[in-house]
Amino acid sequence: MEKKNVTLTKLNPWKAAFLFLVAVLIGGFLLLFTRLTQERENVSQIIAENVVREGDPVITINSNKEQVNRFVDFYLADLQKDAEQQYQFVLKNEALLTGEFDLLGFPVSFYLYFDPFVMANGNIQLKAKSLSIGALGLPINQVLKMIQNNSEIPEWIDIQPKEEMIILRLDQFELKNGMFFRADKINLVDNEIQLNVYLPE
Repeated sequence: MEKKNVTLTKLNPWKAAFLFLVAVLIGGFLLLFTRLTQERENVSQIIAENVVREGDPVITINSNKEQVNRFVDFYLADLQKDAEQQYQFVLKNEALLTGEFDLLGFPVSFYLYFDPFVMANGNIQLKAKSLSIGALGLPINQVLKMIQNNSEIPEWIDIQPKEEMIILRLDQFELKNGMFFRADKINLVDNEIQLNVYLPE
């Protein structure tokens, strides 16, 4: 019986390092893709149905973009004081949401533009119209998903990625003393913003 000589060839270390690097890159891209497309939870099911707020307003607040921007800046600074991700919301001739998220360890800034509308129930609908995110071509709904999944967002802010909109549920927002608001008018071009204040029932 003949004995066969089996010779083992050593694997080139550069080849092994290259294969390892390719595996890490593919794994990283797969992880990134699944994290970006994964829906953490359906927030719209968690938020209660519209709360019917009736009665006559006790105060009507007539405001402008500068005043609302100062109020929103103060509110967000308090809300995000311990948050990893920081967002800014500014009213110009359109509503603008800016922030950063990490992509492969690098901070990426985004600018998401909305048209605001007052709904019949006094809530505010922010309909996304355009997105600027460097040279990346991420769709608006993906950025809204990332905001929805990675942030400590109050329950009264209803992010709806599929519809590419955010609803400010003023029917879910009330002050500690029970007073609540309803939007009456938002006209950013003419700088007119009107809210009604109601006493608790």
